[in-house]
Amino acid sequence: MKSGSEDNKKKDKRLFTRLQEKLEIIIQATPPGHRLTSEPELAKELGVSRATLREAMRSFEAQGLIRRRQGVGTFVVGPRPVLETGLEVLESIETQAKRIGLNVSMGALSIEKIDVEALQGVELGVEQGTALVRIARTIYTDGRPVAYLVDILPEEILRPEDFQQGFTGSVLDMLLRRGSPQLATSIAEIKTILAPSEIARPLEIQRGDALLLLEARLYDVNGRFVAYSYSYFTPGHFRFQVIRRVGTIH
Repeated sequence: MKSGSEDNKKKDKRLFTRLQEKLEIIIQATPPGHRLTSEPELAKELGVSRATLREAMRSFEAQGLIRRRQGVGTFVVGPRPVLETGLEVLESIETQAKRIGLNVSMGALSIEKIDVEALQGVELGVEQGTALVRIARTIYTDGRPVAYLVDILPEEILRPEDFQQGFTGSVLDMLLRRGSPQLATSIAEIKTILAPSEIARPLEIQRGDALLLLEARLYDVNGRFVAYSYSYFTPGHFRFQVIRRVGTIH
């Protein structure tokens, strides 16, 4: 026999599904680039709380169908290309975009010197007191912020002045063009996170919105640490794949 709580959960799920269906109709009927009705008005129109409305809108934002801008409103996004790549080969966003003919550009660039002690809880395999350079920037495609990239590497590899000319956003490409150090492997972990305010602002999204985070360590041919990176991606603009071989039974 089903309990009342189970029935209530099923009822809530059905109501939430209907809410998403209504939202989908509204989004499809709104021309790309136009702003949706304000959240208070839309919540009143649909007969739900603002919190429930925001939760329902998250899935559409994750698909890249809408874009919320803090203090401005929610806009319908037109058709956009998706950067689709495998994780077996390390490539920059610039390289991936060039493959499909997509223009990318770099937003404001932040460069600061830090020391390894500032990275609490992160093991880099370098000596204490090592001077590090932290490079943070927003990456745009067709005028939309789609990624926020942070790279941290020893100052002996790249100095702040190395970024004064010709840097377009990719530390990886910069190192590959220079040819030193010789890069070999990258160990990465990908996860889904809720955007903290300091990341949400440059990506022009709401705090708490879903993001893909690729956290990686880069090493040279001698196994020495080269760079540590945090790459935050908006899900609707990226699709990552992994090619896996089939194992055997032992």
